[in-house]
Amino acid sequence: MGEQPIYSTRAHVFQIDPNTKKNWLPTSKHAVTVSYFYDSTRNVYRIISLDGTKAIINSTISPNMTFTKTSQKFGQWADSRANTVYGLGFSTEHHLTKFAEKFAEYKEAARLAKEKSQEKSEMAKSPSQESPGGELSSPLTPVTPPMENINGTDEICDTTPNSDSLPGPAQNALAFAHSPTMTKHWEAELEALKGNNAKLTAALLESTANVKQWKQQLAAYQEEAERLHKRVTELECQSNQTPAIKSQKTELNQTIEELENALRDKEEEMEKLKEELENMNDLMEQKDTLTQKLEETELRSRVLEEQLSGAEQRLEDNQEEQENFRKSLRTLLELLDGKIFELTELRDTLARLIEEAS
Repeated sequence: MGEQPIYSTRAHVFQIDPNTKKNWLPTSKHAVTVSYFYDSTRNVYRIISLDGTKAIINSTISPNMTFTKTSQKFGQWADSRANTVYGLGFSTEHHLTKFAEKFAEYKEAARLAKEKSQEKSEMAKSPSQESPGGELSSPLTPVTPPMENINGTDEICDTTPNSDSLPGPAQNALAFAHSPTMTKHWEAELEALKGNNAKLTAALLESTANVKQWKQQLAAYQEEAERLHKRVTELECQSNQTPAIKSQKTELNQTIEELENALRDKEEEMEKLKEELENMNDLMEQKDTLTQKLEETELRSRVLEEQLSGAEQRLEDNQEEQENFRKSLRTLLELLDGKIFELTELRDTLARLIEEAS
């Protein structure tokens, strides 16, 4: 196998929300195995994680990547190729620190590998840019810019004619000096070179016209190759199960059972809390109703107090009027008694006068 796991750990996997770019979306229901893989054929390092048969992480480490610790148990890195940000939640800070150290180590290894690849590419390019013997290439020979191969490697398609077929200036002078009859031969060679130059120029123009189409085809091939590579990686990861992974799987199943039991307990607690919350909501509604009734009662009480105060005031006024009326009656009664007494004395006087007159 060209790709083998070199370090594994367990973590909860998240991806950034593509819409908000702020919230984290869990891509695994529980902690899964996250592994560093080294591809010896391509000399690249990758981070791969599977949730069952689904690859939830397939990230190739590049020198410009950075793993950032955002908390004691959480870290993240951005993958421009996948156009996402991955996040990992670990059970302990030690596991997070170990994962970050491995990330830095393999990132440095990827950087060194890239530099070596660039050096090899430059060494491969340098012989094709100069003519043998340190001479400059013929001005009649068009220099075609290097073009990437369709398979995405850094090999160069050299379309420069071999300068060994062209005689050097000293040899031309010597041939002209000893054999003037060679002039026609060299003129024929020159015409042939001009014809080749015209053909190469036409081919260059045709190639330039087809560059856009080739780039589109290359992008489609790269997308298809990436998709096939992901599928191969999934199949390789499925086929690379070892007894250690099986034991981890057994431990994982036990952990899953424990987590499921804990989840059931939490669900029961949640149901109880929901019931209590509903009861609290009922009590709050009853409280609001009683508060409203109390306010209405207090309002009616204030109205009744005002009415009672008015009635008491009217009662006091009535009592005062009755007292004044009684006083008036007593005064009238006294006047009436005086008049009656006077009438009685007048009667008695009239009676005496009548007796005396008889």
